[in-house]
Amino acid sequence: MRIADIMSRDVTVAPPECTLREAAQTMARIDAGSLPVCDGKRLLGMVTDRDIVVRGLAKDCGPDSTVTQVMSEGVEYCFEDDDLIEVGDKMAASQIRRLPVLDRDHNLIGIVSLGDLARETRPAQSGDVLEEVSQPGGSHAN
Repeated sequence: MRIADIMSRDVTVAPPECTLREAAQTMARIDAGSLPVCDGKRLLGMVTDRDIVVRGLAKDCGPDSTVTQVMSEGVEYCFEDDDLIEVGDKMAASQIRRLPVLDRDHNLIGIVSLGDLARETRPAQSGDVLEEVSQPGGSHAN
C-alpha cells in the first residue's frame, strides 16, 4: 500500500511570516502539536509547540517573532508513492510522529501520522513504530 492511500490531504500550514502567536493559536484551534512551514506549496520546515516554547524562549523570541526563527529545517519527508512499511520504518528510525508527504515535484500534498499507519498495518508493526518513536532522544533531545 502507498502513503497516498492513507495520508491526510487537508493540511494546515504556517507561512514563513507567521508569528509564533499565530502558529500557537492555529495549533490550539486544530488540536495539533506541529505545523509544516510552507512558502506556497514548498516545504521549508516544521514548527512544533515545543519549538515555540523551548527554542523560542531560549532565543528570547517574543510572540511576534516568526516561525522561521524557531522551526526545524531539513525535515524528514516522504513521497506520496512511497510504501507504507518503509515510511513506518523511517518514522521509527527518526522518531517522528507526523511526516510531511510530497509529490515528486517536492510540493507538500499531505501529512501521514502514526495513527494513519496504525489503522492500516498489523498491530505488532504499528506497535513497533510507536515504541521506536517514543524512545528518549530524537532531534529535540538536546
